[in-house]
Amino acid sequence: MYQKYVDGWIETISGCMFAGKTEELIRRVKVLEFANKKILVFKPAIDNRYSVDKVVSHAGSQVQSIVIRDAEEIYNYVKEDTEVVAIDEVQFFKDNVATVCNDLADRGIRVMVAGLDTDFRGEPFGCMPTLMAEAEFVTKLTAVCNKCGAPATRTQRIVNGLPADYNEPIILVGAKESYEARCRQCHEVPSKPGRG
Repeated sequence: MYQKYVDGWIETISGCMFAGKTEELIRRVKVLEFANKKILVFKPAIDNRYSVDKVVSHAGSQVQSIVIRDAEEIYNYVKEDTEVVAIDEVQFFKDNVATVCNDLADRGIRVMVAGLDTDFRGEPFGCMPTLMAEAEFVTKLTAVCNKCGAPATRTQRIVNGLPADYNEPIILVGAKESYEARCRQCHEVPSKPGRG
């Protein structure tokens, strides 16, 4: 009798805004769909920029998803035959998302997550440092700096045409109307401690 080989792991896709994280997550999901894998795709309820019930990239690629408010809700959807769990905008979930991802991987599920590794301040964003440290595979993508064209690794928040102050709230769901990709040299955070 044939015995199914089961081997779970975590893949983290990270980078700044407009680096193609969601596009890459969707690409991986679509490749696995061709292989007839049993896949569940999740997104946080807070992210309704392009669609309420689909994961949609800035470039327009999309895949149907399940909208959840807390990572533990994933358990309500995972079945015995689930082979892959994909989570977009993972940085918006509480830290328990790392525990859920590790548990799923330990059960033999391939877990793919995409999210911002740093916030607009240039500081580690939520659960991402933990997920990047615990993942078997980490892909860090870059964008193109909106100011100088260099490789961009930072997310610049813009408020009324100016860089957002350090003391602005960390979470503000938005796209090109609120954010730009910037390189280290062009990234600006007024009032950031330790910076002139």
